[in-house]
Amino acid sequence: MRPTRFTFRRAAALVAAGTLVAAAGTLIGSPAQAAPDASPNAAANLAERLGDRAAGTYAAANGKMVVAVTDTIAARQVAAAGATPKIVKRGAAELNRATAELERSARIPGTAWWVDPATNQVVVSVDSTVTGAKLDRVKAAAARSGGAVRVEPETGVLSTRITGGESIWGGGGVCSLGFNVRSGSGAYYFLTAGHCTDVVSNWYGDRSLTNYLGSNAGSSFPGNDYGIVRLDDYEPGYVYLYNGQYQDITGAADAFVGQSVQRSGQTTGLHGGTVTGLNATVNYVDGTVRGLIRTNVCAEKGDSGGALFSGSTAIGLTSGGNGNCTSGGTTYFQPVTEALNAYGVDVY
Repeated sequence: MRPTRFTFRRAAALVAAGTLVAAAGTLIGSPAQAAPDASPNAAANLAERLGDRAAGTYAAANGKMVVAVTDTIAARQVAAAGATPKIVKRGAAELNRATAELERSARIPGTAWWVDPATNQVVVSVDSTVTGAKLDRVKAAAARSGGAVRVEPETGVLSTRITGGESIWGGGGVCSLGFNVRSGSGAYYFLTAGHCTDVVSNWYGDRSLTNYLGSNAGSSFPGNDYGIVRLDDYEPGYVYLYNGQYQDITGAADAFVGQSVQRSGQTTGLHGGTVTGLNATVNYVDGTVRGLIRTNVCAEKGDSGGALFSGSTAIGLTSGGNGNCTSGGTTYFQPVTEALNAYGVDVY
């Protein structure tokens, strides 16, 4: 068995540590003495330290990290750290208030929301089942935000992909294996979606349930969407690419907006795309899951639990979405780092 989320404040132009920030929301220039480019983690850490003066990070088309900030002093700090500052109207606290209002008023199956740092708004997606009075509730909640929330329709129906790199089978269901992992004591496990381990206890590598893999050692769904299975034996720590080749996985990291990623799953094989949002709240029929990665990578029923990765780095576990791999769609992923920390295991 091989594993497989405008109105901008005007600001005076400034020159700081190699970056010229003109009118709010505009970035110009890059003198030769610019600071070294900040990594995604460094940009995220800086935004966290800035608190309400920041409103998220993302990778620009040129690959350089952008940090949305609300004032010129914060912009100087961002530029000095090697990232690109973008002055926006709303800080983290205002965006958090908008999200809290959605939690109170619009937690309806078929909706999802996340912060879009590029537009400085909370985006609410509504699938084809959110109509009539339900859609009116969502629009009313957005209207109360004073422009901090926008509503976008999505095709199809938002759902978990309960049926699952390579297949894992168990008592009437099939999911995809995410990543093989091990504990400090040397015990071996694999991670998959929690909505899979929530309904199946024992897992096999074949439809006939003869190749026993292991039994559940933990499950978290809804709220989160990850589960862990204790392997009966060692399995290699890589992901199947559905072309006869495998990707070795040597580490794990948090995703960032704009990151290029790939997903492996037993129904549709290997597909790629981009991270479009972080910390998304998704309201499935069978429960609400928070803190998910949003992507434009397609998936279909049967890809649940499969690996999201970037090169040799593990990123997430397939949770759910809408659309398909013919017309495209949106797929959400459980951050793998959260699952690794919860169970005290590592990729290898």
